[in-house]
Amino acid sequence: MKKTTVFVCQNCGFQTPRWLGQCPSCRSWGTLVEEVMVSKKLGKEKQRTATPFRLSELKPDVKIRTKTGFDELNRVLGGGIVKGSLILIGGDPGIGKSTMIMQVGSYLASKGETVLYVSAEESAEQLKLRAERLGFATDNFFVLPETELESILESTEKLNPSLLVIDSIQTIYKSILSSAPGSVGQVRECAADLLRLAKEKGVATFVIGHVTKFGAIAGPKTLEHMVDTVLYFEGERFQQYRILRTTKNRFGSTNEIGIFEMTEHGLVEVANPSQFFLAGRGEAISGSVVVSTLQGSRPVLVEVQALATPTFYSIPQRVCTGFDFRRLSMLLCIIERRGGIQTGNQDVFLNVVGGLRIEEPAADLAIVMAIASSIRNKPIAQDTVVVGEVGLGGEVRSVGQITNRIKEAARIGFRRLVMPNQKVDGKTKVIELLSCRSVKEALEFTIV
Repeated sequence: MKKTTVFVCQNCGFQTPRWLGQCPSCRSWGTLVEEVMVSKKLGKEKQRTATPFRLSELKPDVKIRTKTGFDELNRVLGGGIVKGSLILIGGDPGIGKSTMIMQVGSYLASKGETVLYVSAEESAEQLKLRAERLGFATDNFFVLPETELESILESTEKLNPSLLVIDSIQTIYKSILSSAPGSVGQVRECAADLLRLAKEKGVATFVIGHVTKFGAIAGPKTLEHMVDTVLYFEGERFQQYRILRTTKNRFGSTNEIGIFEMTEHGLVEVANPSQFFLAGRGEAISGSVVVSTLQGSRPVLVEVQALATPTFYSIPQRVCTGFDFRRLSMLLCIIERRGGIQTGNQDVFLNVVGGLRIEEPAADLAIVMAIASSIRNKPIAQDTVVVGEVGLGGEVRSVGQITNRIKEAARIGFRRLVMPNQKVDGKTKVIELLSCRSVKEALEFTIV
């Protein structure tokens, strides 16, 4: 057994034999920490080797996915939990990560599956009290209060569960390493052993991770590269609604979201996200526009609010929540140059209601119309939905899945949709389609 000392970057996992102030890989300062690496000499022992086989000989597993009991979670995961997958879920403390995993484990236990919950932060009695308070099934639900990885792996092989839960990865340690739990080396090596267990034994594994003050999962970035799926819980822990978003999924689409409500009986899924994001809309006011945005494969209607007031400073303020700041600056220039509305003397505040973040360019036209509505102090009709990408020339460009966006707007009850001049598959008589080629033409439909 040989011990070597290396310095590992906490941000990207880069290793160097000597300490450096700046990481040569990710260029971050003060992130290199000392790690003691232990390697075993294998000698002449014969190592296990895998045997290659023809792809045509592989028989598909019809039971490769397992339902979780939540339709929203099944959607986020791409249809359910994949056998042998390693899933990382992160979020702020108290947001509901452990509650959701216990609900999933309780559902699987009620179906006769064996669930092993490794609790490295809470005692078994605490989990028992939570299960009784929320009414969870506990017959096939096993709890292991352990932090040593070797003991966890040994218990898992004996029990052979269908679902393994690690709560949390930052508190698990490998005894062969001398570094503290939560360090770069410990997190990386523990995750690698759990990944090996999941693939070899076919055990679906949920790994709960802490998040930093910046909202990213603590530990090396390689942790997210190693797992199959990365889920983030978003929302304020003092509010009742939660948003579960996937940022990586090897077995489904990314950027899917699931909406949940925290109740006294645990998390309850919200089946209609559009009504959730539009709840609380009052009478028509200036600066309020509804946009149809895609979250993964699902169209969701979201309210965008803008407030513009004359500035008292030499440099006007630009504040936005839930939207890219640089793209907002670009759209303000387009409004002034192509739309004929002066924005250089206005403080502009933009907010996406509901805590959702919009990243697709299809929301450009809605942002433009919301700002113009606030500057002119003329409201847009409440039964109007806006969608379209805006170019630097002021042209309105086509967007993807326009038919699904139209169907969602009609289902919620909207009567008009301002959209680019593009082809629509099928005819609809429920909603009026207002096609426009430029920003100026779109403003003429509504407020100018």
